[in-house]
Amino acid sequence: MEHTRVAIIGSGPAGYTAAIYTGRAQLQPIVFAGEQSGGQLMWTTDIENFPGFPKGIAGPQLMMDVRAQAEKFGARMVDKFVTSIDVTSKPFKVSTADANFTADSIIIATGAESIMTGVPGEKVFLGRGVSTCAVCDAAFYRDKTTFVVGGGDSAMEDTLALTKFAKSVTVIHRRDSFKASKIMQERVLSHEKVKVMWNTVLKEVRGEGVVKEIVVETNGEAKTLQADGVFVAIGHKPMTRIFAEAVDLDDHGYVVTGKKSEKFPTMTSVEGVFAAGDNVDHKYKQAITAAGIGCSAALDTERWLESQQES
Repeated sequence: MEHTRVAIIGSGPAGYTAAIYTGRAQLQPIVFAGEQSGGQLMWTTDIENFPGFPKGIAGPQLMMDVRAQAEKFGARMVDKFVTSIDVTSKPFKVSTADANFTADSIIIATGAESIMTGVPGEKVFLGRGVSTCAVCDAAFYRDKTTFVVGGGDSAMEDTLALTKFAKSVTVIHRRDSFKASKIMQERVLSHEKVKVMWNTVLKEVRGEGVVKEIVVETNGEAKTLQADGVFVAIGHKPMTRIFAEAVDLDDHGYVVTGKKSEKFPTMTSVEGVFAAGDNVDHKYKQAITAAGIGCSAALDTERWLESQQES
């Protein structure tokens, strides 16, 4: 059974950044990258808000570069999904479908996934007119016709982000009122660029290479509308189900950190198990913030391991 000082579960910005830092600390981490490594950025075309790339960079290219950087410093990649962890005794156990590993510490960096509507065409055009992050992609829709699906605070934030660039923003909401906070509703409803389609559901996304139109249904009546961009803003789901019996999760499934030790803010409810990225972050959900928390988790892990040797 192979042993590692640090097992990193996840391969997005948080996991790979943690691998870079623990690799440079000579901890020779093993990264369980999954069968499709790279996280949500693998579905993103151009990234313009990641520092260091004034001309932008494609999401998959950024992830491949960061992975190569982690490998340069000694991180070993295992392109398999983790099926379970056992943190009831030390060393911890990490299992995939066909192998078992032991680890002195674990960093959970499995991220979160956007909740999708599931309508035809949505996945086909993801990254080509369908987006789940207006803060990330709004600038690509300058003077374009855009739609936001949702009625919560995330949908309101996406709508307001789009108003800075898009020609028009139409919010599609299945009910006759928003569930967002009052102040966010007021900002959206009073904006001159924003229209709302109440009691309306998205039925299909169509296009040729990129999004060209959408089909919506209002009170049972179907309509086809010209569209350049569709932003799905109905929530995110942290990828933490397999950890539910191992560490504390909050009511929404995010890993709880910072309560076990003030000295190690990224530590979970189990000493020696840390968490980073979008499976921790309720609010920002940006590549750069995920990378930042990945850095913090790596430094906490390194210092915790050192403290174990001293005691």
